[in-house]
Amino acid sequence: MNDTRMTLKFQDGEERTIILIGTAHVSRDSIEEVNRIIREEQPDMVCVELDAGRYQAMSEKESWEQLDVVKVFKEGKGFLLIANLVLSSFQRRMGAELGVKPGEEMKTAVETAQALGIPYALCDREVQITLRRAWARCGLWNKCKLLASLLSSAFSTEQLSAAEIENLKNRSELDDMMAALADYLPPVKETLIDERDRYLAARIWTGGKGGGKAGKQVAVVGAGHLQGIKAHLEKIARGKAGEDVSDLELIPGRTFLAKSAGWIVPFLIAALIAAGFFRSGAGVSLGMLLRWALLNGSLAALGTLLALGHPLSMVVSFFGAPIATINPFIGVGLFAGITEVTLRKPRVSDAQRLSEDVTSLKGIYRNRITRALWVFFLSSLGGALGNFISIPSLASVLVK
Repeated sequence: MNDTRMTLKFQDGEERTIILIGTAHVSRDSIEEVNRIIREEQPDMVCVELDAGRYQAMSEKESWEQLDVVKVFKEGKGFLLIANLVLSSFQRRMGAELGVKPGEEMKTAVETAQALGIPYALCDREVQITLRRAWARCGLWNKCKLLASLLSSAFSTEQLSAAEIENLKNRSELDDMMAALADYLPPVKETLIDERDRYLAARIWTGGKGGGKAGKQVAVVGAGHLQGIKAHLEKIARGKAGEDVSDLELIPGRTFLAKSAGWIVPFLIAALIAAGFFRSGAGVSLGMLLRWALLNGSLAALGTLLALGHPLSMVVSFFGAPIATINPFIGVGLFAGITEVTLRKPRVSDAQRLSEDVTSLKGIYRNRITRALWVFFLSSLGGALGNFISIPSLASVLVK
């Protein structure tokens, strides 16, 4: 059964009808269906699965041109921006094959509503909040699995036909996909799908942030959310669920273990070097210190080299990695990334091509913005690996 449209009627003081349209985000048929249904139904309100930030990015070409990469690094949002870009790259690549931009059906819904003078509401949760909640809820192992999944999807060469993309709206296909995601990354599935089902349902029910309830609404959502939104809307209508979803906009606090994790590795390294001093004297202790600094700095510099960073960025990575280890509040990626952006200032053309370049490895290396992010990521990864490798290496000196 291809449930791309559902009509729900509720008695809420006055009868209200909500027409849910489930779409595939890179489907030309979905674009035409959305436009047709809004024009035929002439609803009192149109709700779309978009947040203000994503809608602005889709509507304003110059939005990427205003990106301040140095500010991104300084605010500690480097990994968040990488995840955001990678998440959109797979959809963008599929859309390019079919001549459709990701989310075009959502933009069409807004444009059709504007043309007909119908109020519209952007009902999705801010993508930054969703990503931060998903990241916060993952343990170390799930974080590694999530990064591996993101990177593999970014560089995948898999191609889907138009028919296969239309099948993404089929309930059985979606059930299989959701089950696979739940098995592989349960916290991510809960944050990306289940929470947003509840969030979207509540915002559709209230007609968006304005809170005005409409007699007839058309809600355009991804097909993967269709069943979940329907279930939550029915709960709200029966009074079994509330409309308040402010709890879903909070970022979970870090546990004590998570807060102290950044200090554990520096403490272990310092403890091993101190043990070397008390056991074998200053010479051995100094040798252990140099061994750690060399491992830590060399792998951070190697990461920058693999990203084809500027030679000075590699030098900064080498000397910055030990400093970043001592002070976990400052990452080596911050030093390397800012150096790279300073020496190779992004051009306007880099910002204009950002959404296309992120879909290929060649584009990532060509684009100065994505290459700076690549320098940030690989230097951080190299420094972290250097620390983990140095611990058993330093311990081996003590057992000799």
